[in-house]
This record gives sequence, structure tokens and C-alpha cells, in this order.
Amino acid sequence: MASPNARVLVVGSMPSEASLAARQYYAFRHNQFWRIAGTICGFSPDAPYESRKAALIRCRIALWDVLESCIRPGSLDAAIREESIRVNDFASFLAAHPGIRRVCFNGRKAEHAWRRRVLPDLPAARKLEYRLLPSTSPAHAGMGYLAKLKAWRSAIRC
Repeated sequence: MASPNARVLVVGSMPSEASLAARQYYAFRHNQFWRIAGTICGFSPDAPYESRKAALIRCRIALWDVLESCIRPGSLDAAIREESIRVNDFASFLAAHPGIRRVCFNGRKAEHAWRRRVLPDLPAARKLEYRLLPSTSPAHAGMGYLAKLKAWRSAIRC
């Protein structure tokens, strides 16, 4: 999900089972992504999905996942089978979105997959800033909402 003038790309690892079933980013109700993004960008996390997507587009924030596909029993990143990973085509995506200057990782798995499997294939001329952000997943319960919000607010602005 991105507009041609996006400036920030937020990447997760792979959608959860709930997100895949709903065909929506961050559909699992306990994931804090929409609550955090809504607070930063000024929309209700309970707004219809299309309204939330439109709000991010207005804020020039793009969403995608590092992984196009993988084998993973359940929804936890820790269950992803490394040998099964196929990544999305970020070289083409970034060529189509030349305004993106910052890539924000929603958790360590997304960052690790990007650095290991995407970064080596990107054109060296493309200068990007990278930010590892605390995962919005409920599996990352060691950090509270306000601490996550503070970290995310420093990386994405509307």
C-alpha cells in the first residue's frame, strides 16, 4: 500500500494469519500498529480499514512486508522457516516510489530479513535511512504502548 509520493516505508516481516484472512495489514486486534499510527497521524484506529489506509497515504507513509511468502506454522515470526523465505521485489517498488528516504522496520525479524535478503540486491546509488522500531505485535509485550509510541513517533511523522 503506497502512493507515488510516499516518503516513509514501514515494513513488517509477514502478515499474521488474521491479516491474511482479512486481507488487511495488521488485522489482529491486539496488534498496536493502527493505534500507534492513528495517534501519530490523527485518525481513529477503529475507523474503517479504507479510511485508515487513506490516512497513511495522506501522511505519505507506505506499508509493505519484506516477505512475499514463507512457511510458518501460526503467526509468530520465530516460526518462519528460513529456507522457505521469498522476498518482495523492493528494487522495483523503490524505483516506482523515488520519494522514499526512510525505511522503518516493524520489529527485528523484518530488519533481519531486509538486511540479509533485500539490501544486497538494491542499487548502491539509492541512499536510504533505516530505523528499527519496536514491534507492534502483542508478542512483543516487554515494552509498553507509550514507549512504543515514543519510538514510532520519532520515526514517522504526518
